[in-house]
Amino acid sequence: MNIKKIIEEKKEWRAHVSRVKALPQDYQIVYFEMQKYLFKVGPVDLNNGLLSEIISFFEEGVAAGKGVIEITGSNVAAFCDSLIEDSKTYADLYLESLKQKADKAMKK
Repeated sequence: MNIKKIIEEKKEWRAHVSRVKALPQDYQIVYFEMQKYLFKVGPVDLNNGLLSEIISFFEEGVAAGKGVIEITGSNVAAFCDSLIEDSKTYADLYLESLKQKADKAMKK
């Protein structure tokens, strides 16, 4: 990766974080919990704009005067799961690796 690309990605990330910090406190808390959850079990290719889409969705909720739980529901993990239901996740990769190890052990 060249230095220009690294610098550009860093600028994009800072702009992303600025958008999050412009949200009300309750939205920020839920966003960061969602981000943490998605980084752990989320899609392998999280850089496809999902996080930015979540911020846009939250910005629309703020503009409509809704609370964050009104738009995500009380089970935020289930909300995240619904966002990534058709994506390959790190959990999927882990399960596949376990299956391969089990298959390999059974062949011995």
